[in-house]
Amino acid sequence: MEASSRLELEQAHAELWNLTFSYLKSMALECAVQLNIPNVIHNFGGSASLPNILSAIPVPEHRRPYLPRLMRFLVVSGILSFDSPTLGEGMYQLTPLSRLLVDDTHINGCGSLGPFVLSQTTKYHVSSATYLSEWFKGEDGMGPMAAEMPFKMAHGTGPWGALGRDPQFNKVFNAGLGSNSRLVLDFVVAQYGDVFDGISSLLDVGGGDGSTARTIAKAFSHVKCSVLDLPIVIADIQPGDGLVDYIAGDMFSSIPPTDAIVLKYVLHDWNDDDCVKILDQCKKAIRSCKPAGGKVIIIDTVVGSPLKEMFEAQVTSDLLMMVIAGGKERDKQEWHKIFMESGFKDYKIRPVLGYLSIIELYL
Repeated sequence: MEASSRLELEQAHAELWNLTFSYLKSMALECAVQLNIPNVIHNFGGSASLPNILSAIPVPEHRRPYLPRLMRFLVVSGILSFDSPTLGEGMYQLTPLSRLLVDDTHINGCGSLGPFVLSQTTKYHVSSATYLSEWFKGEDGMGPMAAEMPFKMAHGTGPWGALGRDPQFNKVFNAGLGSNSRLVLDFVVAQYGDVFDGISSLLDVGGGDGSTARTIAKAFSHVKCSVLDLPIVIADIQPGDGLVDYIAGDMFSSIPPTDAIVLKYVLHDWNDDDCVKILDQCKKAIRSCKPAGGKVIIIDTVVGSPLKEMFEAQVTSDLLMMVIAGGKERDKQEWHKIFMESGFKDYKIRPVLGYLSIIELYL
């Protein structure tokens, strides 16, 4: 075997090995969040030794000898870094990635995305992915093998059904989406605040715990913000300061009149026909409030980033939608199709925060 061929074989074998076991990366990340490792390192001034970390995490004595192996994996995966001096003890440090998992907003400009990690590494998500090949080979017709998504094959119901029957899953899921919403909306408000010009009322459809609406209401006091979501989603939410109103309802049936509607991470959950139905209800709502027509503000993925890491994030999210919700991430042509089919005449797309875009949709 030639040297170049042997090198290619060795490289390919290592890549295959790493890819086969790459699910351990998300599990190690979830473990780091559960053990509070990023916050512990931050609390030690951003640099902590192994004894420092052991003194502050909830690990029993007989499990402590295993921690160095987890820490080494977190370093190799880029979640943490490690400074190994010639003399003295090595120190673990935060990376830009793990700073996003720290609670201190002075470090990352937002709250921790730890809840988001936990919301996407649940038993529901992980076990659903193991049904992917069975789902592809499933027969048409009735029965579990004909389910429209692997999630339903694994759990006998779709994600909304699971949220309704498992209060803890509902709590973890909404907390995770809320933490990510705060990061995204803080960025949108700071960089694209003109999106909210001329708006006096706004409805966050499918807005969960109201994180998006609350961020907008705080930044633009003249905008009256409300959230529309299913009763099972908002039943346990405590409105508190009255900054945002919560409305129990179904976006497929009716959407209350408003100047503008926000759809953040909503349409990617649904197939094209369902998206047209949702947008049709949006059209009725903004037309009845403003005769000249309001607008729909969509924050979602537009597949096709020229940057490799961003494009990978986009297509990974698309596969997640196929597994979990039966929806999809869309490229520009696919977005155009559902906009035209739902009767909207104009729209504007701007990239925001890497792999996401903000779309303004007009009548």
